[in-house]
Amino acid sequence: MTTIEEQRAATGHDFLQRTLGDVDPQIAAAIALETARQNDTLELIASENHVSRAVLTAMGSVFTNKYAEGYPGKRYYGGCGPTDIVETIAIERAKQLFGAEHANVQPHSGSQANMAVYFTVLKPGDTIMGMDLAHGGHLTHGHPLSYSGRDFNVVAYHVRREDELIDYDEMERLALEHKPRLVICGASAYSRIIDFKRIREICDRSGSLMMTDIAHIAGLIAAGLHPSPVPYADFVTTTTHKTLRGPRAGLVLCKAAFAKDLDRSVFPGIQGGPLVHIIAAKAVAFEEALQPEFKEYQAQIIRNARALAQAVASTGFRIVSGGTDNHLFMADVFSKGITGKDGQNFLEAANITVNKNTIPFDTQKPMVASGIRIGTPAVTTRGLREPEMKRIAELIARVLDSKGDAAVIVEVKKGVKELCDRFPIY
Repeated sequence: MTTIEEQRAATGHDFLQRTLGDVDPQIAAAIALETARQNDTLELIASENHVSRAVLTAMGSVFTNKYAEGYPGKRYYGGCGPTDIVETIAIERAKQLFGAEHANVQPHSGSQANMAVYFTVLKPGDTIMGMDLAHGGHLTHGHPLSYSGRDFNVVAYHVRREDELIDYDEMERLALEHKPRLVICGASAYSRIIDFKRIREICDRSGSLMMTDIAHIAGLIAAGLHPSPVPYADFVTTTTHKTLRGPRAGLVLCKAAFAKDLDRSVFPGIQGGPLVHIIAAKAVAFEEALQPEFKEYQAQIIRNARALAQAVASTGFRIVSGGTDNHLFMADVFSKGITGKDGQNFLEAANITVNKNTIPFDTQKPMVASGIRIGTPAVTTRGLREPEMKRIAELIARVLDSKGDAAVIVEVKKGVKELCDRFPIY
């Protein structure tokens, strides 16, 4: 008689116990490379962060095996008891964290969170108003290359040329003229406080619904360090992986009046089965964000961003809008004869990652750009503070001023390695 182990081996079931290195050494090697890259790189991309081991554990849990179409207590599959526990906890924590009436934790991304809202209240061809991508908005706020710009009539608002701040007067004039069904606020590259109360007043005057995309500033809002749109907006969308420091995914908050229609828009409207392992990781991240130390972490993100912006400015680079109130800022590198694309590549060669970014009234194409976007969530997670921000600014300036000189890059990489070794991630 064969043993259970022999039977499993004969039928191929022993694969369940094999390690990644045994099954796929190429992917295992790539993961090792990425781990080393993150540990040895100063991550200044504003939309990236480093999650805790607890969040990583939840993402890699056995919940990845579970199909769970539907919602807690109303599933299309059996065996969803533990799943219902996880999703209910995530929902309640999200509502508590942001003071929201309703939360849907199933969106796979911020773009899908936005799509869910559009499907809830819009019909194809309806008019929406969002911030121009070139002035700091987001693709899903009405850009023609996105479904949001393809399926709806889009009116864009902008920042003022003189100070690069949102032109609320223009927003109001356009809203009263075009009467959009939905006004979208929030940004992917805007470094100042957003006046949600003023936008609500504009929406009330124009008869528009209000949606706020807080993907970048969600952590600051959760910590009470940026005004919250939740009291004003009909819908609030966010990612969970930027300042919120959770898994790569999305979240929608809304007024109770829209809850049933929103949930139907997410499932079965735009998504099938939820990613239960990611929802579990969201729940863990929300629990971390509910702790007192999270507020101090967010405060340090802001202090670091201001210190880094000031230090970069002191090296001769113009900072868009003159500074920052949040976790990011844009540096105009073209003012010193460098494109954003080249700046990004030069810095990456020195193990400093940023992203090229258009700046308001840019004369360069988006894939070239005149600016770079710099953010501090990830380096703050590692424990770096204001003195290190000054050092990082020096390293950035050395690379950019040399226009990527190979010898300079070698020296800067040593400085980057020294900082990274002092502040390890995992």
